[in-house]
Amino acid sequence: MTNKLIGKAVLLGLLSAAAISVQAAQAGGNGCGWGNMLFEGKSGLGPHLLATTTNGTSGNATFGLTSGTNGCDSKTKLGYGGRSMLAMNNMLEGISEDMARGNGEALSAYATLLGVPSDDRQHFASVTHRHFDEIFANQDVTAEQVYSNTLAVMSRDPRLARYVQQPG
Repeated sequence: MTNKLIGKAVLLGLLSAAAISVQAAQAGGNGCGWGNMLFEGKSGLGPHLLATTTNGTSGNATFGLTSGTNGCDSKTKLGYGGRSMLAMNNMLEGISEDMARGNGEALSAYATLLGVPSDDRQHFASVTHRHFDEIFANQDVTAEQVYSNTLAVMSRDPRLARYVQQPG
């Protein structure tokens, strides 16, 4: 795999890891749209696909979100309930290796995802290198823990604290 592909995979994985850290509802809230109403109480792939298709082809979920009807509520927080791509694709290893070295493409991609501009990325690399043992606290650390630990380290650094997103 080329370095560019690895960098893109790292960014995708980190986005997934970040999304998992937020506990949230489905878009528009659970039950948003006619498809959810038609297939209420059903489970399995078939009913889910039909509900999604009904909502998507008729545009009723979009209408419901803008009008506050069809069981939709745009005030719910969006979220992702799947597994981290980072954990599934073993991308954590690349970040770990780069952070232990104090530089590298995976670490730079991670800094980019966290909103650290290019002129502060070397400082980010240096700080995360110094706090490697805190960020990668044990052998079985998860992507979500690495993300959370990284934000904790950044929040204590005067130069990096401004890049830590506050929950909204």
